[in-house]
Amino acid sequence: MRTWYHHLYPALPAFHVREQLRAGIGAMLGISLCALLVSVGVALGALSLHLLAPLGATAVLVFCVPNSPLAQPWSAIVGNMTAALVALLAVQIVPGPWSTGVAVGAAIIAVMFVRALHPPGGAVALLTALDPAPTLQAGLLFALLPVGSATALLVLAAVLYNRATGRVYPFRQPDTGDAGELGLRLGLSNEQLGALLDRFNQTTNLGVADLGRLLAAAEAEAAQHRFDGTTCADIMTTDLITVRPHTTLPEAARIFRSHAIKSLPVVDGDMTLRGLVLQADLLEVVAAQDRPLTWRARTTSRAVSSVMRPADRAVRHDLPVGALLNRLAAQGSEVIPVQQDDRLVGILTRSDIIRLLLRGADERAAA
Repeated sequence: MRTWYHHLYPALPAFHVREQLRAGIGAMLGISLCALLVSVGVALGALSLHLLAPLGATAVLVFCVPNSPLAQPWSAIVGNMTAALVALLAVQIVPGPWSTGVAVGAAIIAVMFVRALHPPGGAVALLTALDPAPTLQAGLLFALLPVGSATALLVLAAVLYNRATGRVYPFRQPDTGDAGELGLRLGLSNEQLGALLDRFNQTTNLGVADLGRLLAAAEAEAAQHRFDGTTCADIMTTDLITVRPHTTLPEAARIFRSHAIKSLPVVDGDMTLRGLVLQADLLEVVAAQDRPLTWRARTTSRAVSSVMRPADRAVRHDLPVGALLNRLAAQGSEVIPVQQDDRLVGILTRSDIIRLLLRGADERAAA
């Protein structure tokens, strides 16, 4: 019995008071705008314009769970309008009392077909079937006025209010930039994330972009625990050999030959990072020459600034090391500059990470 009762407990966690107020005030403003629209419409002679009870359910979705696929503008507007059209058709063809069930069932099939599943759409269909007289009188215009117009106004209010209060709405649609960043952290493409949602039948509850963000956050948290909060500053190489932007390519080549290093940070006098030169960058310059033996003569005046890589991949000194694992593995990065207060303070390499991993393995074996 205790197990059975356990399944009747609330499934949702406790809401923060701030979030309760945010959602409640948003719904109040949204529905009030719809009521104002109706009042103005009636005053102008649009007698078919009136409030619908299902708008309250739509308000719950767009203000309380704006990240849900069910709450997105396409789902809300197209879903409600499609449900109204299908229900209108059902009450004209199917006699009562069967018209109510047919209207709701057919509306669900239709909104799923157009990928606009929106729970209040079922309520729109039922309301239409229960009181068909005003709907039949308005005809096809009913789907646009009041259903479509009122829903669109509510969605517009949700877009503005959610963004003003720190929530993302409409839905985070994955784009090329998101895919690249998530790929570095997760090793999974948008297609693979979508396949996971489909496999567990969660496509109506969560979107690809939000799933990627959650998994990436969980992965970073797990990596941080694995390395006991070790930061880049704890293991980075601080004995740096650097060059200036005006350093010539032959001079950079000499430095590479004289030291067992694979990269040269390019810095200004105050150690502000300007870029990074790898051995491979110099080899590409050599390979591009028609006659490699004359490389020194042709590149005497060329500076490292002409071949250096941008410094946009630098990380903060206090960043947890675990956050860089996929970047070093999936992206193929061999060296990562580390900055503090916008100045270069160290270099993090694969060798540094391997030493940390081996140190952890030794400690686990001893335990």
